[in-house]
Amino acid sequence: MRRQRPKFEKPKRRWDAQRIKEEKEIMEKYGLRRKRELWKAQSILRNFRRRARELLANPDEKLKNELLSKLYRLGLLEKDANLEDVLNLTVEDVLERRLQTVVLRKGLASTLKQARQFIVHGHIAVNGKRFTFPSALVRREWEDKIGYYFKSPFAKNPPVVAKQGEGNE
Repeated sequence: MRRQRPKFEKPKRRWDAQRIKEEKEIMEKYGLRRKRELWKAQSILRNFRRRARELLANPDEKLKNELLSKLYRLGLLEKDANLEDVLNLTVEDVLERRLQTVVLRKGLASTLKQARQFIVHGHIAVNGKRFTFPSALVRREWEDKIGYYFKSPFAKNPPVVAKQGEGNE
C-alpha cells in the first residue's frame, strides 16, 4: 500500500499571534473543526495561484483554458475571468464553496455546526448521492441539486430553519 502525501503544509512560524488570531476568526466564520481544514483550503488556493503564475511566465493557451475552466466549474471564477483573477482569489473564496457552507447558504441547516452534523450523519445528498464530507468542494452544476437524502427523516419533514440574519447568530 502506498503512503499518502500530506495535503497541506503547516505554517512556518508556529506561534505567530497575528496568524493565529486570523485563523481563529476564519474558523469561527466557516465552522471549521480543526486548523488542518483551513490549511488544506490554503494549500488548494496556493496550488491554483502557483499554476497561474507559471502560466503568466510561460503562456500556454491550452493549460490556461484548462485552469480557468476548472476554476469556473468549481464556482471560484466567472466565465470571462483571466489569470489575474486567479491571483486575486482568497482562502475565503475556497471556503465558500465547501459543502458545509453551501448547505447553510441554501437554508438546509440553521447553523454551520448543524450543517456539518447533517452532512456527517448522512442527511445531505448531492444529486441523490449521499455526501458525508463537509469539506467537499461543491461544483457549479451541483449547487441546485443539493438537498436531503431520500432516506433521511428530514426529507419528509424538513426542520424549521431560520434564514441568515434572522434571530440570534
